[in-house]
Amino acid sequence: MSVLTRDEAQTRAQLLDVHRYTVDLDLTTGDETFESTSLIRFTARAAGDTFVELKPDALHTAVLDGEALDTAALDGNRLPLTLTEGEHTLTVTATMRYSRTGEGMHRFTDPTDGETYVYTQLFMEDVQRVFAAFDQPDLKAVFEIAVTAPEGWTVLSNGVTERGADGRWTAAPTQLLSTYFVCVAAGPWHSVRTEHAGLPFGIHCRRSLAPHLDADADEILDITKACFDRYHQKFDEPYPFDSYDQAFVPEFNPGAMENPGLVTFRDEFVFRSAVTDTERMTRAMVIAHEMAHMWFGDLVTLRWWDDIWLNESFAEYMGFQTVNEACSDRFADTWIDFAATRKAWGYEADQRPSTHPVAPDPDAVPDTASALLNFDGISYAKGASALRQLVAWMGEEDFLAGINIHFKRHRFGNATLADFIDNLAAATDRDVHGWAEQWLRTTGVDTLTPRVEGAGNQWRLTVERDGSRPHRVSVGVYDRDAAGGLVLRERPWVDVPQEAPLALTGPRPALVVLNEGDFSYAKIRFDEVSEETVLRGLSRIPEALTRAVVWNALRDMVRDGELEPAAYLETAVAHLPEETELAVVQGVLGFARSQLADRYVSAADRPAALAALCGIARDLIRRTEDGDAPGLRLTAVRSYIDSATTPDKIASWLDEGTVHGGPELDPELRWRILARLAVLGATDETAIAAELDRDPSATGQEGAARCRAALPTEEAKATAWAAMFDSDELSNYLFTATAQGFWKPEQAELLHPYVARFYPDALALAERRGAAMAEAAGRWAFPADAVDPDSLALGDRHLAEDETTPALHRKLVDQLDDLRRALAVRAATAKS
Repeated sequence: MSVLTRDEAQTRAQLLDVHRYTVDLDLTTGDETFESTSLIRFTARAAGDTFVELKPDALHTAVLDGEALDTAALDGNRLPLTLTEGEHTLTVTATMRYSRTGEGMHRFTDPTDGETYVYTQLFMEDVQRVFAAFDQPDLKAVFEIAVTAPEGWTVLSNGVTERGADGRWTAAPTQLLSTYFVCVAAGPWHSVRTEHAGLPFGIHCRRSLAPHLDADADEILDITKACFDRYHQKFDEPYPFDSYDQAFVPEFNPGAMENPGLVTFRDEFVFRSAVTDTERMTRAMVIAHEMAHMWFGDLVTLRWWDDIWLNESFAEYMGFQTVNEACSDRFADTWIDFAATRKAWGYEADQRPSTHPVAPDPDAVPDTASALLNFDGISYAKGASALRQLVAWMGEEDFLAGINIHFKRHRFGNATLADFIDNLAAATDRDVHGWAEQWLRTTGVDTLTPRVEGAGNQWRLTVERDGSRPHRVSVGVYDRDAAGGLVLRERPWVDVPQEAPLALTGPRPALVVLNEGDFSYAKIRFDEVSEETVLRGLSRIPEALTRAVVWNALRDMVRDGELEPAAYLETAVAHLPEETELAVVQGVLGFARSQLADRYVSAADRPAALAALCGIARDLIRRTEDGDAPGLRLTAVRSYIDSATTPDKIASWLDEGTVHGGPELDPELRWRILARLAVLGATDETAIAAELDRDPSATGQEGAARCRAALPTEEAKATAWAAMFDSDELSNYLFTATAQGFWKPEQAELLHPYVARFYPDALALAERRGAAMAEAAGRWAFPADAVDPDSLALGDRHLAEDETTPALHRKLVDQLDDLRRALAVRAATAKS
C-alpha cells in the first residue's frame, strides 16, 4: 500500500475542491465483509491526473461522470483519475473487509452474550478501509452517511441518525469535515440519553456493560455538561455540531478519538470493577480532552500531519486545565496527576534517539507513515507542558484571546503552526514567535540546578541551566519548623537564564525546590543541603504537587545514574506510607515496580526490591484499615499482588474472595492475583479455565490469555508464542494480553530462546498485519526484561540490518534505548 506524501497532498489540494460525500454502507452481508458505496462530488480547478484511495476486499465499479473506469487500474490503494477542468462525480462500489485490529471498520462479538458490534476508526489512512476518499486532512467536505444494519441494531454517526424502513439508518449531513473524522458505530447499544444546552447528548456501550454504565451515567454526563459549559466560557465560537454522543467501544486502540459529534472511547472506561479516584479523574480528563478537539482539531484542523501537536498538545493541556476548573468539587488538582503520572511520558520520549520537536519541521514528516510515529509523549505530555509554560509566561487572558482569534479566522478550515503563532501574537505584546522557536522547534529536556550561596541573613540563588530554553519557574523556599517539619518561607518567580542571582533575606533554607507548581518542562536537581532534606524529609513537604515534582526529580536522577535505585527505594520505604495524595503513590509505585525492580536492579538484587515494595504496600494496607481511603487501599493491594514473591497470602485472598479487612475481590483483582500466581508457578490451566467460567466476558478472555502466557512451562510459552506470531487469529486486545503475560523476569532462563526469535517473528507480523499490530508487538512482545549486553547487541544488529516497517522500527529504537539506559543504571550502581 502506498503512503501519501506531503508533496502529493499539496498537489492534490491545489487541484481539487471536494464538496460532498454520499456514503452507503451495508452491514448485513456477512461476518467477514460489508458493502460500501461512495459518491463524491468535487471540482477540478484545472485538467490533470490524480487519484482516489481505497483498500477494498474487492473493487466492483468505479464510475467517473457516468463513464466506467477500469477497476484493474487500482494500484495498491490508489485508483488513478484523469480529470478535465470543472465539476465531477465519482461513484465507487466495493466489498470491504472487517478488521480485528482496531483499524477501519472493527467487528467484535461479545463473548458474554454473543452480540456483535462494529465501529469505525478512520485515523490517518484507515478511511480507505471503509469507503473511497480523497484522504487528506485539508480536503474537507460535507458527509452524508447511510447505513443498512441488522434488525435490533442502533446506528450512531457524526450527526443525528434516524431509522427508516428495512434497517436503513441515515445521518444528518455534517459540517465540513476531514475524512479521518467520519464515524459509524453500529450494534445493539445500551444508551443513556439526555439534553443539554438545547442539544441531544448520549452515552453508549455494549449491552453486557449496561449495569456498569448506568452506575456511572450521572457522573459521566455531569462531567460532560460541566466541561461543555466551561468551554463555552473560554471560547467565543459555540459548539459547532448538532449533537454530542460518546460511545464506549470494545478493542479500541487509542484512549479515545475526537470524531465530531460522536466521540469513541475504549470501553475500559466503563468500570466493571473497583477503581480509584485518580482513574475516575483520568476518565474525566479524557472526556475533556476529546471535547476540546471539537474546536481545536475538528472546527479548525491541521493542514498536514507535521502539526499534529496543534491537536494533541492543546487538547491535553485543555483536558487537565478544564477538569481542574469545571470539576473541582469532584476531583483534586488534576495537575498533581499530570506531574506524577503523565509528564514522565514526555521526559522519557524526549531523551531517546527518536525524539523530535513538539512542532517538527515539515520535511521531517514527508508522508503519513512518518506522521503516525509522532503520536507520543512529546506531542501529548511535552506539548501540554510547553503550553502550560506559555500560559504562565503570557497570561491566560491573552492566551485565550489568541485562541479565539484562531478559531474565528479558520473555522471549518485548516491551519498551520504559523497561523497559530500569528494568532497568539495578535493578542499579546510578548514575542510569541521567538518563544515558539525556542520551545517548539527544539528537542531534549533542559536541566535546572540551584546554586545557593551566602551566610548569615543574606543568601543568593542562581539557577544553572543545562539546555537552551527560557524558563519562568516558581521556586519553593522551605525552612524546618520546631517539630522537624517543612514550612514554606516564600515562593519567588525566577526567569532562567537570569540576569543576576536572586538576592533573598533570611538564613540559608533547608530546601529549595525549582519549578514548584510544575509550570515548566525541565528536569530539576537539588543543592547538597536540599538533597539531604529531600531524602530524609520528603513526606514533610506540605503540598502534594511539590512532592510530585520532587519525586519526579528523584526518578530522573535514578534514570540518569545519579541516584542509586536502592536509595530511591529507601526513600519510598521511609516516606510513601505517609503519603496522602493517591496520584503520587501510584506514580512512585508504578515506576518502582515496572522500571526499577524489573529492569534497573540486578537479578540478584531484585528479590530485595520486590520485598521493599511489598513492605510499602503492607504498610499502606495497615494504614487504611479504617476504610477512610479506599482508593489508597486498592492501590496498595494491587501493588502487593504485583510484587509478591511467594504465593501463600495472595492465594488465600483468592480462595476467600476477599482481602482481610477489604476489599472483596472483584474480577479485576481476581485476574490480577491469578496472573501473579501463574508467574510464580502456583496455579495451572484448570484454575484458569475455572476463573474464565466464572468471568466469560471479553475482559475475562484477556485475563485468561495473560495468565496462560505467564505459566512457567515450555508448553505454555510455545503455545502463547505461536498464538501471537504464527497465526493471525488473535485480535489486537488478545494479542496484547498474551504478550503482557509472556515476558517475566522470574522466568529468564525459560524465556532465553525467545529473545532471538522476537526479531524475525515481529518483522513478519508487522509486514502481515499492519501498523497497529506492529506497534503492539514492539511495545508488549519485546523482550524488555532481558537486560544484558548480548540482548542489546542482538537488537542493535537487527535494527541495523533488517528492513522494518516504520511503526516497528520506531518501537525498536525506543525499546533498545530503554535497554541501554537500564544497563547504564546497573553499571553506575556497580561502580558506586
